[in-house]
Amino acid sequence: MLIFGIMLSVQFNSLKEPEIRDTRDIWDLREDLKAEQKKQLNLISEIDKYEKMLDTYQQQEENSRIKALNDTLQSLKKQAGFTDVTGKGITIRISQLFSDELTGEPMQNPPPDLLKKLINELNMYEAEDISINDRRVINTTVIRDINGTTKIDGYPLDNYPITVKVIGKNADKLYSRMNASTLQDLFAGENLDLQIEKPEKQIKIKAYEGSMQTAPLKPIDKSKGENS
Repeated sequence: MLIFGIMLSVQFNSLKEPEIRDTRDIWDLREDLKAEQKKQLNLISEIDKYEKMLDTYQQQEENSRIKALNDTLQSLKKQAGFTDVTGKGITIRISQLFSDELTGEPMQNPPPDLLKKLINELNMYEAEDISINDRRVINTTVIRDINGTTKIDGYPLDNYPITVKVIGKNADKLYSRMNASTLQDLFAGENLDLQIEKPEKQIKIKAYEGSMQTAPLKPIDKSKGENS
């Protein structure tokens, strides 16, 4: 009975006393949870910061792409003649060599083929930009005779002097080569005087005023014998 009483007393005391260890573990867990929550908030804050930085970098990258595209577009427009340009070059003036009274014939327009030869020779001497009477000459420019009148892209060249402006890589060399060419003799044979003025530092050539028409592009079919 004595042994039974002791065991009962011990059991009663164990039920009555609070489990301090378990209570302490719960508080520890709560503190750990708060610490983890704080870490999570800090992590979210860092994520937000870096996402904003990434957005900024992406925006900067996008702006860079837009700038690159715009620079390329402007370069292509310049090459195509759709922008005003200024640079060192020469001016060529075409006028009638002898008056109508001396020749006894009415004034003639400059032959289209002769103007084309002039443009081709200028290009051969590294001309970069050309205009005739302030009409920009581009790859698709058409110079032809229409009902007895020489026209450039539909605009008549029936009044003298005709002014040809040229910007080149080396204006001095362009000037020397043009003076040494046979073009002056060819123009003189058509009763036209070709005056080549000395190089100038600032020659302005206006942009092409028309619109460039291009046919829809289609892929080129490879021929049977062509290697892939």
